[in-house]
Amino acid sequence: MSDNLTGMAKRVITTLEDDLDGSEANETIIFSIDAAEYEIDLNNVHAAELREAMNKYTAVARKTTGRARPARRPSSGTKDAKAVRAWAIENGIPVNARGRIQADVLERYAAAL
Repeated sequence: MSDNLTGMAKRVITTLEDDLDGSEANETIIFSIDAAEYEIDLNNVHAAELREAMNKYTAVARKTTGRARPARRPSSGTKDAKAVRAWAIENGIPVNARGRIQADVLERYAAAL
């Protein structure tokens, strides 16, 4: 991505941080319970622990994959996470490439509209 005004290139690198211990995360896991959907960024060890803990329940639960999954939205009511991320990058604001969009980024996006 280049800035036409200065001719300089800009590179934004986003890393995931494990929500439990702050180490580097490898993935974002999405899960639902009691009609609420959650996302959590975890490293490989914590992701395996979560899956192992849930296995007791998922092994006997009914899957509901027959339904279309609703589109994912950032939590503050904004409609398009891609638009928020693109806006943040264009404005030099660090933003996660995946997972949750930070609350301050969502607030700044909403204020800019």
